[in-house]
Amino acid sequence: MRLHPIRVLQPPPARAAAVASLPYDVGELEDARREAQANPSSFLHVERPEVDLPTAFDAASGVHHKTARANLERLIQSGDLALTEGPALYVYRITMGTHSQTGLVGGFHVDDYYADRIKKHEKTKKPTEDDRTQHVLQVGAQTGPIFLLYADQPEIDYLVAGIIAHPPKIDFRAADGIRHEVWVAPDVDAIRRAFEAVPVAYVADGHHRAAAAARAGRELKEKNPNHRGDEPYNWFMAAIFPGSQLQVLAYNRVLHDLNGRTAEQLLDTARQAFRVAEVSSPRPTSARCVHMYLGGRWYALSWDLDPKADPVSALDVSVLQDRLLGPALGIADPRNNSRIDYIGGFRSAEEVKERVDTGRGAVGFSLFPTDVNQLIAISDAGQIMPPKSTWFEPKLRSGLFVHPLHAAQAD
Repeated sequence: MRLHPIRVLQPPPARAAAVASLPYDVGELEDARREAQANPSSFLHVERPEVDLPTAFDAASGVHHKTARANLERLIQSGDLALTEGPALYVYRITMGTHSQTGLVGGFHVDDYYADRIKKHEKTKKPTEDDRTQHVLQVGAQTGPIFLLYADQPEIDYLVAGIIAHPPKIDFRAADGIRHEVWVAPDVDAIRRAFEAVPVAYVADGHHRAAAAARAGRELKEKNPNHRGDEPYNWFMAAIFPGSQLQVLAYNRVLHDLNGRTAEQLLDTARQAFRVAEVSSPRPTSARCVHMYLGGRWYALSWDLDPKADPVSALDVSVLQDRLLGPALGIADPRNNSRIDYIGGFRSAEEVKERVDTGRGAVGFSLFPTDVNQLIAISDAGQIMPPKSTWFEPKLRSGLFVHPLHAAQAD
C-alpha cells in the first residue's frame, strides 16, 4: 500500500476546536445550519455550504459549491486555516469515553483506488457521487478525509506508539465530548516502508467521498496536458486505522407504515420466518437476532445460522431484509425507498422506539452491529453489503486536514 506525505490546510492549534466540524453527511441540515450560524469559523461553511443558502436553491447551478469555495477562501484569509510548511504524514487519535482509536492521515494513490487495492463494500448513488465530485473540483480541495481501515501491523503500531509518546500538535475536546489529537510524524520514510507490507486497505466509511476524490483526481489528470505524476491530485487524503481499534455500532431501521398490514398480521408473518419472543430490552445481545418494536412492545426475532449462506446473505441486515422487509413490508429496494429511515449511533434503539411511539414510524428494528471482520470478508470476496449496514463511531472531524489538489494551492 502506498502512503504519501501531503501538504494540507490546517487550523492553528488554538482555533482547531472552533474550525473542526462533523462530515457533511452526519446530522440533520437544520442542526448544522444553527451550528454554522453561531460559529463563522465552523468548517460546515465549506463541508456543507447549504447552511449558508436558502432552504430551496438551484443545485444544478452549482451555487453551493461556489459558496463552499468562497467560504474556504474566507477561512484562509481570517487565519482559521493555513498551509502547513511542507508535505507530511499525521497521526490522528480520537477518544470517546473509554474507546480510543489511533490512525495515520496521508495521501493514497488514485490508481490504487481504481485497481481495487482500496476495497469497497458499498455501492454509491450516482447523483450523490456526481455532486461530491463537483464539490471537490470546484472547491479545488478535498475537504474531509476518507475513513479507511487495514489489518493490524505490529511494526506500524510500534512506530505510532513512539509518536504519540510526545505532546500532540493539536489537542481539543469537541462540544460532544470527543477528544481529537493530531501529531506530525517525524520519520515519514519509516512509516512509508512499513505500509509497503500492507497489501490492501478497506473503505470503512465515506464511499461517496472516496469515489468523488478518485474521480476528481482522474479528471484533473486527463485535463492536464503536462501531467507528470507528482501533482497533488494524484493522491487523495484519508485517515487509516487498524481494524482491531474500530467501533461499529448498530444501524437500525424504522418503517413509516406496515404496507397495508395490521400489527397482528405483521407479527404473524414474523412468526413464520423467525422464532419470536417478547422481550424488554431494545437491543439484541448477539448476532442472528433482531429486536422489533411494534405496538408498544419489543420482540426478539431470532434464527439459526444457514451453513450455505455466503458472507452477505449471512448478515443480520440481509436476513431481516430477505425474510421480512422485502416480502412482507414491500421494501424491495432499501437503498432508494422513501418508506424506510435509517438511524445509527449509541441512542439509535431509543430513537427507534420514540419514532414509533410518536407516530413518526409504524414499526422499528434494532440490530446487532456488523463486525469489522465481516466487512473485510465481504470486501475481499468482491461483494457488496446491503445499504446502511455499518455505523462507525466516533466520526472523523472535517477541517483538521484540507487537501488542496492543485500545485499552485499547495505551494
